[in-house]
Amino acid sequence: MPDSPFQIGGIAVKKREKGRWVGYAFVLPAVIYMLVFIGYPIIYNWVISFQDATAYTLKDAGRAFIGLTNYQTIFADPTFARSIQHTFIYTIGCLIIQFTLGFALAMFFSKKFTLAKPIRGLVVISWMLPVTVTALVFKFMFSQDSGIINTILMNLHIIDEPVGWLLSGGTAMAVLIIANSWVGIPFNMLLLTTGLNNIPLDVYEAASIDGATKKQQFFMITVPLLKPTIMSTLVLGFVLTFKVFDLVYVMTGGGPVDSTEVLSTYSYKLSFQQFQFGQGAAAACVLFVCLFIVALIYLRTISKSEVD
Repeated sequence: MPDSPFQIGGIAVKKREKGRWVGYAFVLPAVIYMLVFIGYPIIYNWVISFQDATAYTLKDAGRAFIGLTNYQTIFADPTFARSIQHTFIYTIGCLIIQFTLGFALAMFFSKKFTLAKPIRGLVVISWMLPVTVTALVFKFMFSQDSGIINTILMNLHIIDEPVGWLLSGGTAMAVLIIANSWVGIPFNMLLLTTGLNNIPLDVYEAASIDGATKKQQFFMITVPLLKPTIMSTLVLGFVLTFKVFDLVYVMTGGGPVDSTEVLSTYSYKLSFQQFQFGQGAAAACVLFVCLFIVALIYLRTISKSEVD
């Protein structure tokens, strides 16, 4: 006698339940990894930001709870205010340069021409290099005594004597922005190129038949259809740039005279040079809150675009 529909339905439900638990089993290692290596440090950082955690008390299980004292201390520190200002200047400057040039390169490499792929591969090399290597290269390039930048500019008679690019606050920040942009341009190019390749060519062909110019096609077709990719690129670029540490620490160490101090280096110095771990954790929490707000704005913008 053939199985009844109820039996067949029950078997299907059991198979779905089994498949769901198999999926959970595959996801479980990643969840454990995230909780142990990301979740726990974040929670621990928030905890010690409200405690009197110094080199003397860090190992004590009963560290004194001091409330918002660490936050009040760093907010009263002029260096903290400057580090926030420098972080935003650095981030915005990098985003403008790397997004603009990355978009231009993405538009260029989206065209079909000979050697497009090999040239694009060469451009990506700067993104694949370790950031510390890039920082050392740019540090030597812009050094005052033996830097190739000063040599080229002097040979072109643009400057009369070597410039201490990393010894002055304004020029040091500009060099940091240039170095980070050199790393970030390929990243922006890759993301935007992927978005451009997903736009159907039929849309452009229909617009050409209707008499739309290249400029009209760009602003009326390319940019609107590329909006989700643009938002993702900008948010990822903001997050990766805002939390920069290695590039700044290797090239300037936050100097000269705190002129390139950013939130991450400020937090590092409080924790591992002054051994004020509670204050360093508080500065790191401020950095976390800034990135969290950006993430919320991004999610709200994406949800609005999906509704529209």
